[in-house]
Amino acid sequence: MQPPEGDAPAPAPANPAANPAESALRDFARAHQPIAPVAVALSGGADSTALLLAARQCWPGQVRALHVHHGLQAAGDDFERHCRQLCQALAVPLEVLKVQAHPAAGQSPQDAARRARYPALARGAAAQGCTLVLLGQHADDQAETVLLALGRGAGLPGLAAMPERFERDGMVFARPLLGVPAAAMRQWLLEQGWAFVDDPSNQDEHYRRNRLRARLMPALAEVMPHYRQTLARSARHAAQAQQLLDELARDDLQRIGSPPRLRDLQALSVPRQANALRHWLASAHGARPSAAQLEELLTQVAACTTAGHRIELKAAAGRVTRQGPVLAYLAP
Repeated sequence: MQPPEGDAPAPAPANPAANPAESALRDFARAHQPIAPVAVALSGGADSTALLLAARQCWPGQVRALHVHHGLQAAGDDFERHCRQLCQALAVPLEVLKVQAHPAAGQSPQDAARRARYPALARGAAAQGCTLVLLGQHADDQAETVLLALGRGAGLPGLAAMPERFERDGMVFARPLLGVPAAAMRQWLLEQGWAFVDDPSNQDEHYRRNRLRARLMPALAEVMPHYRQTLARSARHAAQAQQLLDELARDDLQRIGSPPRLRDLQALSVPRQANALRHWLASAHGARPSAAQLEELLTQVAACTTAGHRIELKAAAGRVTRQGPVLAYLAP
């Protein structure tokens, strides 16, 4: 719902019912002990609004709001105006970060906005003296991410979906609401009289995530009412399994070297070779080859039985080559 022009959102009653975001945020704070002040990425939507209200309760006077104006739609000015009104009513400092997020050729508007948003949030939070930015992604977002990963045949990193805590652009980001359903926060805000905005682009079924949300999720809720919790649990299992694989890869790379020595690499089982190579390329070079590229690389490694056997094939944006007894990666 869009607040009336010029009206600040109404303050909550003196003894409001529990904000579902607050309980999740307090659990996160107990587990991670963040240092205040903290920043909240505020879009003006229901999830980030509930998160801001919860953060204000957890850290009174120690919360900063960051609003990113992407410049992608006419409603962006209305979103900014609403966020200013909300933060003024809450006495929370607000920083508006304007970015140019117009997509490049072959890039979706959503991806362009994401790539512009994180660096802006990191800079804005650092300028406010914050070391943590809280994000409002919730249980519905996590379930959608798992299903999208399944739809593209992703491995464990994709099935692990969105991590609760991660570092990017020199800043720590956190998603404390991944266990909170969107409907619970929306209902609480409506009951307490807090206004929020609805992004019209979320209704555009040109985007796969929006089609999933509009068509599949209602049907899934009928068949599996607790699908959010079960998919979130699967994502946690995938994340734990991936953590074990990463630990195994680090141990293997300590033995076979980084860059890997071919003879020692070949002594591993093929699945461990794949795991070690994937980890080496990602950690040392930021390269993530496709499944087909990694399969071809494993084939070449198996065939490399003579000193004169060459290896040179595409992996992500660069190339993997053989340099004497070791593999090397040549960035573009």
